[in-house]
Amino acid sequence: MPADTNAHGTIFGGWVMAQVDIAGSIPAWDRAQGPVVTVAVNSFVFKEPVFVGDVVSFYARVLKVGRTSITVDVEVFAQRRSATREAVKVTEAQLTYVAVDDRRQPRAVPNTVVQT
Repeated sequence: MPADTNAHGTIFGGWVMAQVDIAGSIPAWDRAQGPVVTVAVNSFVFKEPVFVGDVVSFYARVLKVGRTSITVDVEVFAQRRSATREAVKVTEAQLTYVAVDDRRQPRAVPNTVVQT
């Protein structure tokens, strides 16, 4: 939306970062079978700008599972409003989440994967 833009008419990087964190938390939550918290942004690369009117898609997958942590890769694509409806990769990131219990303390990630 226009309120999410900077002076150059592109979407604020912080907005994209927030959406990446949400997208990454979904497979992390699934793999942890419960709540997770973000503990690290391992890498974050802005490759292309996101323009107002772009349709933005976020793709996240689990890369690695530790005892309490889950590392997730997120790729972001923007479909431009041009006649070709070209989709370009605009951002890629890697984040680490930690599974937490009811007291927000780290807990072990279950060894079994629940099929959803």
